[in-house]
Amino acid sequence: MAKPDKRGLPRLIAAFGYSMKGFAAAWRFEESFRQELILVVLLLPSAFWLAVTPVELILLISSLFGVLIAELINSAIEAVVDRTGFELHELSGRAKDIGSAMVFLSILLAALIWGIIGWSRFAS
Repeated sequence: MAKPDKRGLPRLIAAFGYSMKGFAAAWRFEESFRQELILVVLLLPSAFWLAVTPVELILLISSLFGVLIAELINSAIEAVVDRTGFELHELSGRAKDIGSAMVFLSILLAALIWGIIGWSRFAS
């Protein structure tokens, strides 16, 4: 598909529309994204309660969004790999596995951040 010849505000409006289509596709086709988004919605208010400093708040919130970002990238990788075919191929499997590892690390990082901040709040 050729890039649309839009500039300025029309380009920004079109880009916003593409982003919304991407969110809708992730919600519709990716169960992991739905689960993680629900978890983010549930944990987000807790970040405001748990954080003592603005830096802690930023860390808590950004770690949640990091998980969603990683899941969106992983879903995009999987969609591109699946578009090329469903036959088993070492490189296709490797791409999907690496995307999955990215999501795992983002979840691990979020858990670590939430754990350390939670521990510092309640251990004292």
